[in-house]
Amino acid sequence: KFGAGLTREEQKIRQAVYGPNAIEVEIRPIWKLLFKEILNPFYVFQAFTLTLWLSQGYIEYSVAIIILTIISIGLTVYDLRQQSTKLHHLVEEHNEVQITVCTKSEGCKEMKSCYLVPGDIWIVNEGMLTGESIPVTKTPLPFTGSPMPWKIHSMEVYHLVQCYLTNMVCTTLCHIRSDACFCTGFNTAKCDLVRSILYPKPVNFKLYRDAFKFIVGLLLVCLDLSILCVFVSHKVITRHASVLHAPALSPWSLKTQRRLKKKKIFCISPQRINICRQINLVCFDKTGTLTEDGLDLGPTNLLLSIRFQKVRKFPSSTSLLWGPLYGAMASCHSLVVLDKKIQGDPLDLKMFEGTQWVTFHFPHLFKAPTEGIVILHRFPFSSALQRMSVVSQKTGEEQYDLYMKGGPETVSSFCRQDTVPANFLKELKTYTSQGFRVIALAHKVLNPGKNVDVSNLEREDVESEMEFLGLLVMENSLKQETKPVLQQLAAARIRSVMVTGDNLQTAVMLAKTAGMIHTGSKVILVEASEPEGSTPASIAWRLVEDCEEKITLEEETCNYHFAMNGKSYQVIIKHFYSLLPKILVNATVFARMSPGQKSSLVEEFQKLDYYVGMCGDGANDCGALKMAHAGISLSEQEASVASPFTSQIPNIQCVLELIREGRAALVASFAVVKCLTLYGMIQFVGTALLFWQLQIFGNRQYLIQKAVITLLVCLTMSLTEAYPKLAPYCPPVQLISPPLLFSIILNVCFTIIMQTCGFLLVKQQPWYVALANRVCTQQNTTMSGSSPGGNSTGSSSQSNVLSYEDTTLWPLSSVNCIIVAFVFSKGKPFPKPIYTNYTNLGKAFKPNCCSCLFQQFLCTPLIWRVYILLMLLVTFCVSLFTEVSNKHLWLLIKAWFGYQSNSQYRKWQRMLQRDPNWPPVNTEDFAAKSTDEIYINPTYEHSDKD
Repeated sequence: KFGAGLTREEQKIRQAVYGPNAIEVEIRPIWKLLFKEILNPFYVFQAFTLTLWLSQGYIEYSVAIIILTIISIGLTVYDLRQQSTKLHHLVEEHNEVQITVCTKSEGCKEMKSCYLVPGDIWIVNEGMLTGESIPVTKTPLPFTGSPMPWKIHSMEVYHLVQCYLTNMVCTTLCHIRSDACFCTGFNTAKCDLVRSILYPKPVNFKLYRDAFKFIVGLLLVCLDLSILCVFVSHKVITRHASVLHAPALSPWSLKTQRRLKKKKIFCISPQRINICRQINLVCFDKTGTLTEDGLDLGPTNLLLSIRFQKVRKFPSSTSLLWGPLYGAMASCHSLVVLDKKIQGDPLDLKMFEGTQWVTFHFPHLFKAPTEGIVILHRFPFSSALQRMSVVSQKTGEEQYDLYMKGGPETVSSFCRQDTVPANFLKELKTYTSQGFRVIALAHKVLNPGKNVDVSNLEREDVESEMEFLGLLVMENSLKQETKPVLQQLAAARIRSVMVTGDNLQTAVMLAKTAGMIHTGSKVILVEASEPEGSTPASIAWRLVEDCEEKITLEEETCNYHFAMNGKSYQVIIKHFYSLLPKILVNATVFARMSPGQKSSLVEEFQKLDYYVGMCGDGANDCGALKMAHAGISLSEQEASVASPFTSQIPNIQCVLELIREGRAALVASFAVVKCLTLYGMIQFVGTALLFWQLQIFGNRQYLIQKAVITLLVCLTMSLTEAYPKLAPYCPPVQLISPPLLFSIILNVCFTIIMQTCGFLLVKQQPWYVALANRVCTQQNTTMSGSSPGGNSTGSSSQSNVLSYEDTTLWPLSSVNCIIVAFVFSKGKPFPKPIYTNYTNLGKAFKPNCCSCLFQQFLCTPLIWRVYILLMLLVTFCVSLFTEVSNKHLWLLIKAWFGYQSNSQYRKWQRMLQRDPNWPPVNTEDFAAKSTDEIYINPTYEHSDKD
């Protein structure tokens, strides 16, 4: 019913029912953006503090904050407006694409895509949305009498029937079974992509919960200190309400997003960038990700083993003789002709090139060729089925042939056993152990001497009793960047796991070549079987190499790796689930995995508290890419529904870039939080000491500290780029963590000691006079009639500000703010060294220039200035030493108290270290008949609720 298109009247009726096929993204008005931004809790709090400051005559700083707030709101609104406009134009352009639509009455005609209705006929390149690196040929809807919806009936291969809405129109198919539009507008996959950009899924709630707890903690501390100051001086420190700086983490993610975009890595969910710093396991697809998209065959095009009687090599200049094997290579594929170019899977292309034939769409031919094969029906390839078949007919003959191509183990199971050589498995292992990609071919004649109704053929009926033809052997070489990247990940103690649909032996060999399995490590094949009759399910463990060497588990690395196929994985999930965590902590290769099994595997790794990254080309990895904490699709487009990250870099180098930038962004965010916290505490200590003498800092001094130093810190610290080498450990991942709190508490103690020493020592100097009011005079006397406890206006203000305590404490506190900014920006191993950030380096000199313009000091002897410099130098050295040694100090404390990681995979590793019977080798276990044990991680289950 979908093959003939619609009439003009039917189109009009459906347009009235379904509306236009357009996604209308509103450009948000400026007033709405402005109103939403102003109602941000941070700006509401800022308005309250500004009112308080202005009522106390704190004019200069209030005006500066008002100007900065207006600039900040304006830049934010401008950025949001630009993003909204860009997304609107992007979607609007796609709504106006010219396409060719086939109708019943008027034939093929040009029209805009916005006029499409369900039932129209069209064809597009959906690679932009699915993330697939090659075109996927669609097949007709299944003809079935089942009342089930077609999407459910088609199961895992429904994407081979369904086209997704996009603007990349390739060609028009106006004959026989064309593709039908069945959903439009906001019901399409394209709209799912737009929705994911407009309303990204909230992630990483724990980090923001920690930020909220951190602010509440600061609020309580500030409340207690304010009560203390009121008790001492009977006056509230209203000028220190700004100590409650909201630690914004999103701006650093946005800056990191811009840096990633320059490296051709695009992100539709910036919140996930901070999660990337925690990745400790990365799953890789093989074909097109670790290996080249094409097949590298060297001097040979094809290597065929025909029933293993004789291995034959066919150079590219040599044509094959006609026969079933020739017919299988020429017809059993999913290649299409687009823009006069053959496109499709690289394996199909290389196989077809070996025949030296050409392919045509028959409506374009005016005369049939004298010799050729007509493809009448295609059963598409499915990763779950691991095979494809075609029904074809040679021109000029009445015989119908069925050709099958797929995984050797799968194809051989559909063949008559008398046609499968006895040494089949041995020969297959010979090729796969060398890393070759092996495909099996089979053939069958359908109903000899009878007509075949091709349109009503069922796959299950015809795919049986076939004749095994032989093997197609090809080499799929590694990309040049694969091995160096995997080596860097291993050096950073990040696990690499291969998840592929290819043969297990081939995957193991490539894992060894790529460095996933190190030289000297043993590979244990895990083979599980379903129960048969009275025999329960079984699981066998055997070494790939014929070696009896004892396998041990060391502290950080292991000398063994598990490898299994999708069938065994499914049996383990069902019958040996209690063994799964033990296997996963040392499993490296998963072969013959279906898309659903890939998603399940990622989820099982997450249950063990791994932070999982997934990198693939998007073809069969969509579910796993979405399931992972950070999914990276290798695609030429900037956005994909397959994953939150899309890389135009056609290799796994993007994984390193993403982890490096994620770590640098998190470290910069935490450094700013620590700086703002220390800034408030440093200023509070200085102010409290002055209040003890009924004195205050001057307005201009406050202005320099808050508007110059703090602003420069916030603007420059995030400009430091990521360090090029990955560290073998992750930065602190919790805002409220012992190392971070330990650093803050120690630096607060240092500033209390330094400022208290300066405050007490200045009183012991022979030239010290209390409440001096002459600037740069040799005779320091107190101003008569001054009122230290009065309002800071007029001469009273000068009396409260111009003192030797103020002249000592202000440079100590101001430079201390710069010191902590430098110390917290120490650089590697996560960001680059601080001297590479020239703007951050220059902030040390600008406050000094400003202090000369707004001087509110008394002259002091040169020797006292040297003492101040020495106190600052000692504080800098002690703070830097503490920050550099913070990790080592924390590790020492953990070792002292015997603290160990609570991650599930760490617990399993420690448990397996103490188990002398693990791993089992050359043994076979059987499932118990009782209810299988189920492993549940309460922590993971609770995190899902977030």
